[in-house]
Amino acid sequence: MFQFIIGLSLFIVAISSLLFVFRLVKGPTTPDRVIALDAIGINLIAITAILSIAIDSSAFVEIILLIGIVAFIGTVAFSKWLEKGEIIENDRNQ
Repeated sequence: MFQFIIGLSLFIVAISSLLFVFRLVKGPTTPDRVIALDAIGINLIAITAILSIAIDSSAFVEIILLIGIVAFIGTVAFSKWLEKGEIIENDRNQ
């Protein structure tokens, strides 16, 4: 029963990732694409965690943390670029 639930959850997350890839390609707006990219990062974390549970290993914890940090930084950078048009502000006096 446990293996069936693990397989079913992997299937659902994989289908969800494919739908997010479709949203990433089709848009229609840039914020939609940024949200889809963030959701793909979250799904990668979920797939890694489910695989870690399936093989009963804690070796992927660092990978999960790394994917989470990269996805968060990417989302913040895209959001800042959408809001201000630049990611790093060069003029600190304002």
